[in-house]
Amino acid sequence: MSVPVINDCIQEVINLVSDTKLAEKICSNYDCSLSASACVLNYLAKRERELSLDFSQTAKAEVATSLDVAYVLFSAYLVFGPMQLGFTMLCAGAIRSKNSMNVFMKNILDACTCAIGFYLFGYAFSYGHKFEHSSNGFIGNWNFALSYTTEVSSNLAMGGFQTQGWHVWLFQWAFCAVATTIVSGAVAERCTFVAYLAYSFFISSFVYPVVAHWVWSPDGWLSAFNTGAAGGYARILRTGAIDFAGAGVVHMTGGMAALMGAWIIGPRIGRFDASGKVNEMKGHSATLVVMGAFLLWFGYYGFAPGANLTIATMSGAVVVSRVAVNTTLSAATAGLVTLFVRYIKSATWDTVLVCSGCLSGLVSISAGCAVVEPWAALLCGLGAAIVFIGSDYMVLYKMKIDDPVSAVALHLFCGLWGLIFPGLLAKPQYVLDVYGNYGLRTNVRTAGKYGILYGGHGQVLLCQFIEAIAICAWVGTMMGTFFFIFKVAKRLRVHVDQELAGLDVTKQVVEQYDAGGSVAQQPPTERAAFGPGVTTSAFYSNGGEEAGGYGPSV
Repeated sequence: MSVPVINDCIQEVINLVSDTKLAEKICSNYDCSLSASACVLNYLAKRERELSLDFSQTAKAEVATSLDVAYVLFSAYLVFGPMQLGFTMLCAGAIRSKNSMNVFMKNILDACTCAIGFYLFGYAFSYGHKFEHSSNGFIGNWNFALSYTTEVSSNLAMGGFQTQGWHVWLFQWAFCAVATTIVSGAVAERCTFVAYLAYSFFISSFVYPVVAHWVWSPDGWLSAFNTGAAGGYARILRTGAIDFAGAGVVHMTGGMAALMGAWIIGPRIGRFDASGKVNEMKGHSATLVVMGAFLLWFGYYGFAPGANLTIATMSGAVVVSRVAVNTTLSAATAGLVTLFVRYIKSATWDTVLVCSGCLSGLVSISAGCAVVEPWAALLCGLGAAIVFIGSDYMVLYKMKIDDPVSAVALHLFCGLWGLIFPGLLAKPQYVLDVYGNYGLRTNVRTAGKYGILYGGHGQVLLCQFIEAIAICAWVGTMMGTFFFIFKVAKRLRVHVDQELAGLDVTKQVVEQYDAGGSVAQQPPTERAAFGPGVTTSAFYSNGGEEAGGYGPSV
């Protein structure tokens, strides 16, 4: 007798919902024997809760994605804007005024050339791979001229916008531009315009992207994000290199290229006398150097914290905050150490050397800023200052390489120190937090994948050395060959007369600063060329007195 009753209820439900299958579904999940209306209302109430939950989750996901994209874009703006302007001002201030406009022009075109090179080839070589396929461990092989990025960004239904969208290209280009710009100061005042544009394109389109692929691509052979080995581990020592914000990828790459360029192009006229003694050459504006250093420090809050690429989760916010604190402490410590070391040596307070010290702290903390504690960041800054002072002296006085802005000491040697540092003091919990879901896996503690001074087994430290050696070998070979070819072709260095007159000479007119700070044009005959005995990259706050002992201080 119950079947007719149920059939009657189904009929009533059908009359209410106008759908037989839906009515059968409702009656199979709810007791409709008493009231068809109550049965339908119960179903609708449950569906409302389910839809509300789905909507809430979708809304949260969209808000999180939007927040992460905005964070990446804002970080890119900081890396490109303040940092590129800072590089330009620092470099212009550290050289003689007769070359300042040339430096401004080259740094602007550096950004332009880098953008085109990275758009056409660089981004594809860095991170490109076919959808649901892996590239090789050496170099990317897909997404040239942003073909796939454009497709993903234009059709959100494909998925992947958060990790493959236009914003990612912009952020990675800003990093590439930093590595490319590092070289400009090392070859300043004597490099030809054609050679400058050529090496900017070469670095941004090929040399830097290969290094970025090794360390940061999920397919790179050095990458801690590579999970291609058995068990989902990284391919190198089941660990991979820890280079969070590019002490190796960005700074050592730029620093090694700067070393090759400064070495092969040779010193500026008058930098060394006939016996090899160093003649100091003052830059024309300590004000520009100080302002440039502050802008670089400010931009670094996009460079290092931005490297996390996400901030929408609590864990992401914690990492970003820790990175910002460590970045600040390392820079501050390095600045103070250089100040007091100079004072102990010469009894003078050197403003510009402090700027260089702060920058050395920023460079050195780049690799380990996410995995070390704040007190360790102080030690990183301390070591950075010592490494900078020692290497700056060695490059100029022992290696006899003329580097007007100390790019080699700041980026190559301090970058090396920073790359090694996580192998010493990477905290186990922080390593697990940042890399535990990737190539290091969750056995960070049991396998000793952290700093050796915490009791680690040394895998991280060894991986850091492998990265450093690989970068020096690759960049040294590529950029050394490049600069040598241009030198043999007599296209690397300007003519001696042009170097003596200054690279701001255009159509027999010299551009220089007048007393009001604007640019004035004067005939070359009214300008005396800077000869031997005039200082260039060292500034002293004690009225220009020559300080003893450390070479150039920028």
